[in-house]
Amino acid sequence: MGNPVSKIMDSFSKKNQETMAEMQKLTLCRQLEMQNAMRERMMAAQIARGRELFNWTASFYALAFAGAAAAARHGKKVAMAPIVPFTFIIAYQYDLCYGSKMQRIRRMAENILADEFDLTSMPNGMVTLDEIDRRRLASQSPAK
Repeated sequence: MGNPVSKIMDSFSKKNQETMAEMQKLTLCRQLEMQNAMRERMMAAQIARGRELFNWTASFYALAFAGAAAAARHGKKVAMAPIVPFTFIIAYQYDLCYGSKMQRIRRMAENILADEFDLTSMPNGMVTLDEIDRRRLASQSPAK
């Protein structure tokens, strides 16, 4: 009589383990999706911030250039040299905000991860569960 009950319990236990494993997998997939969605939103916000900054910077550049050109035209001595490096800054920001700079940066990052992974490794390696527990216990112990 104990044998059929044991088989039922084993079957139930196995099904329960499979269900729990499936739930853990689903939870992990959802967490990964959530983290990716949050990353995408943060990147979109950073790009939008960069575009807004570009609009203000480009407006300042246009006014400064027009003012310097008008002053030079009227015979006033104006330093036009600062306009040259500022042109490169504006071009860089435009490429970053509206051009293909993000794709080039992404390709470079992929190459670094593939070919130069040691540049991205953490000092002292990955944080371990033991290290986290030690830190947690140390922070919970009363100060001496």
